[in-house]
Amino acid sequence: MKKTFFQRIAGSAIWRSIFRTGIPDTFLKRSMVMYNSFFLHIFPVKMKRHGLQFSFTFCLGGISCLLFLILTFTGILLMFLYTPSVERAYFDMQALALVFNGKILRNLHRWAAHGMVVAVFLHMVRVFYTRSYRPPREFNWVIGIGLLILTLGLSYTGYLLPWDQLAYWGITVGTTIMSYTPLIGDRIRFFMLGADEVGHEALLRFYVLHCVVLPFLTGLLMAIHFWRVRKDGGISGPL
Repeated sequence: MKKTFFQRIAGSAIWRSIFRTGIPDTFLKRSMVMYNSFFLHIFPVKMKRHGLQFSFTFCLGGISCLLFLILTFTGILLMFLYTPSVERAYFDMQALALVFNGKILRNLHRWAAHGMVVAVFLHMVRVFYTRSYRPPREFNWVIGIGLLILTLGLSYTGYLLPWDQLAYWGITVGTTIMSYTPLIGDRIRFFMLGADEVGHEALLRFYVLHCVVLPFLTGLLMAIHFWRVRKDGGISGPL
């Protein structure tokens, strides 16, 4: 019997070196494709029926992940047009109006950030409402709380970067409130500002936190979060 074009490709050494299970024509082979794939192994091999219902999860976890990817992509593009210095930060933000689709890029980054805060919060509310934090998922609930804190941290650290009056006084008020933390308040404020007042040191620290430290931690916890969902048997069942 003459082989089809796809069968010839599937039988080649290159194809078999990537997809070791062959054509997934059985349930076992379909499961092995998910298990052996680097990009698909974080998803469960089998999906519960209720997990396919939009009304159970409202796709809030996926929406949060999508918004994070949008923020990462737009943030990298904005880094090409921004200088973290007191002399140039505000003028670089104004110069976005002269760049092709610069305003759209900044607004997309801004509204995606607002949307991610809302989506992550609603996702936590949904998990709490459906009691999805119960064993064996209690550790993943703690990771989710960490992701919520990191999301708020990303939003707060990005607040200063435009270096306008709203950003300046917003950070001033926020760090002053932090200084009233018992025992370690002054140290927290100095760590955030790098000085006794908002200036170049604060702008540089907020820039590094916003563009490097917090995104790295968020991406790492998101990977662990998805992996634990898979290991805990997929999406939790309804009450």
